[in-house]
Amino acid sequence: MSQQPGQPPSHSPAEPPERTAEDVMWGRAQRRRERIRSEIRRNRAGGHRIPTWVLAVLLGLILLGWLFLILAR
Repeated sequence: MSQQPGQPPSHSPAEPPERTAEDVMWGRAQRRRERIRSEIRRNRAGGHRIPTWVLAVLLGLILLGWLFLILAR
């Protein structure tokens, strides 16, 4: 197929048209939304290896130790 200058490219029925930038951005947004939904589903299902309260206590101890080191000088 030869293309004339200024004419849009013609596609044969066997060739799908090229995706536009908008199509690519839309696909990215859809994939991102699906990843977020699946992560929320996993988080709601639970099955955490370390309970949240243990992590909170550990963070509190680290902060108290850090504060002690600052105030003890």
